[in-house]
Amino acid sequence: MKDVTDLHVEFDGKRLPPGQRETSRFPVLSKGGTPSIPNDWTFEAWGAVDEELSLSFEELRELPTQTQKQDFHCVTGWSRFDCGFHGVTFPTLADRAGVDDDAVHVMFHAHDGYTTNLPLSECAREEVMFAWELDGEPLPAEHGGPLRVVTPHKYAYKGAKWVSGVEFLTESERGYWEKRGYSNTANPWEEERYA
Repeated sequence: MKDVTDLHVEFDGKRLPPGQRETSRFPVLSKGGTPSIPNDWTFEAWGAVDEELSLSFEELRELPTQTQKQDFHCVTGWSRFDCGFHGVTFPTLADRAGVDDDAVHVMFHAHDGYTTNLPLSECAREEVMFAWELDGEPLPAEHGGPLRVVTPHKYAYKGAKWVSGVEFLTESERGYWEKRGYSNTANPWEEERYA
C-alpha cells in the first residue's frame, strides 16, 4: 500500500488542516439520496481525448491498479485519516484515453447528476483515484460505490461519488457545488471552502 498521508507537507500545512476535526467515523453526506445504478453501467471518458472510452466495470478493474493510504477532508469540517482506497489512478486512466494537448480542465460526472471540476494539472497526480474499495472491502453505496473519485489534496466534494465518467475540457467550467458558492479551488490547508 502506498502511503500518501504526508502530502500536507507539499501544501505547507499540518496533517489536520485548519478548521477540521479528526474522526474515526465516516459520515455520509451527499446532495441527495443514494442513486440506483444499473448492473451493466459503463464508465465513460470523453471530450478532448484521442480515444473516447466506454468501459464496463470489469474492464475498468482490468487496468493497472493501486492501493493507497489517504486522508479524507470534508468541507463540513471533519477529516478521516488513513483511508485505504483501491482503484485506478487518474494518470493511468488519462494515459489510456490519450489527453489532447489543448485539454486544460476536467469535469467529473456522476450517476445522480452531480458534477465537479478541477484543472487537469490538479488531477494529473497519483493520489487522484477512481476507487472501488475502501479499507479492503467493496466501496459501500452510501460512500459512492461502486465507484468514486478521491482527491486527498482537496476537500472531498471535488471527489464525485457514484462517478459515471470524466469529461476533458478545453476551458474551465464549474460543477454542481461550485455553481452554488463553494470554492472552485478547495484547498483544505488554505480553508478554501466557499467562493
